[in-house]
Amino acid sequence: MRASGRAGVSTISAAVLPAPRTLRARRVILALAALLPLCLLLSLGSGAVNLGVAESLSALYQAIAGEKSSQAAVIIGQIRLPRALLAALVGGVLAVTGAATQGLFRNPLADPSLIGVTAGASLGASLAIVSAGTFTAGLLGFSVVSLGAFVGGLLTVALVYRLAQSGSGTSVATMLLAGIAVTALAGSVGSLLEYQASNEMLRRISLWRMGGLDGANYQRLLVAALVCTPVLAALPRFAIPLNAMLLGESEARHLGIDVDRVKWSLIVWVAVGVGTCVALAGTIAFVGLVVPHIVRLMIGPDHRPLLPACVLAGACLLLLADTLARTLMAPAELPVGVVTALVGVPFFVSLLRRRHQYGMQ
Repeated sequence: MRASGRAGVSTISAAVLPAPRTLRARRVILALAALLPLCLLLSLGSGAVNLGVAESLSALYQAIAGEKSSQAAVIIGQIRLPRALLAALVGGVLAVTGAATQGLFRNPLADPSLIGVTAGASLGASLAIVSAGTFTAGLLGFSVVSLGAFVGGLLTVALVYRLAQSGSGTSVATMLLAGIAVTALAGSVGSLLEYQASNEMLRRISLWRMGGLDGANYQRLLVAALVCTPVLAALPRFAIPLNAMLLGESEARHLGIDVDRVKWSLIVWVAVGVGTCVALAGTIAFVGLVVPHIVRLMIGPDHRPLLPACVLAGACLLLLADTLARTLMAPAELPVGVVTALVGVPFFVSLLRRRHQYGMQ
């Protein structure tokens, strides 16, 4: 029965994407894979001190080899390389978790904040800032604020999932409503903390919520790699169950999918991935919403090519956004979350208007 169910799911998945669109999906993935190293090189060469392509490559080689014979090698090896790699990891995780969340809720306008992870992380960070004051020591590359954000995000998601459970299973609609309610509650408690905070604490809370990669180092990069790599490896394995769930939960069950287990697994992976990203980089808006939507418009709804394409596109987007954040007002630096919102919102609105003009739903 299980084998026949899997065969049925595979047949449905194969029918989702016609051959021409499958070919286009492969071309898009190859184009994004070629674009990613270029974005990485642009990020390494841009900043308060601009470096040419040849100089950036030479400095990168020296940094990898452990040589620090030039200023460029120190700049790239100690500052820009860990930041660029962290931006690529965070962008990829935010985008692929956004795509998984949209598939789970069967709504292309959903994002991970619907399950409360972002609001919970913001509350945890605010609580850490207000209670810990200027104490910044942490554990394994996490500051007290980062730890508070990570724990707050996981606890919030656990509460939302618990509220959505019932004797008949876990309802996606109830999870959505619980997420909205818990997000509102976390926002209210956060506002209460801000009311009691000093001016310095208010500034720290505000800057953290804008998102930024200025604290990137190899220790944080290692933590991000240890957590985000399993997330990036695990979520594409849910492509076929997500394709089946697009037909509805009842149909997915008839095809042999353990829907409740898939929901639980997806929520855990999304919570861990987004919680880690928010803890390390703050709140970065619109990556989890815009990137999956744009990629879906290019290659269609099949999650098999969609999820890996979102990883590559999210990494490219956040690398470019971070490059703009460091160069637009150099030597000053904009919060990268502000850049993603400023760039993402107009582009996203234009996409929605274009869909409306062509009569698309």
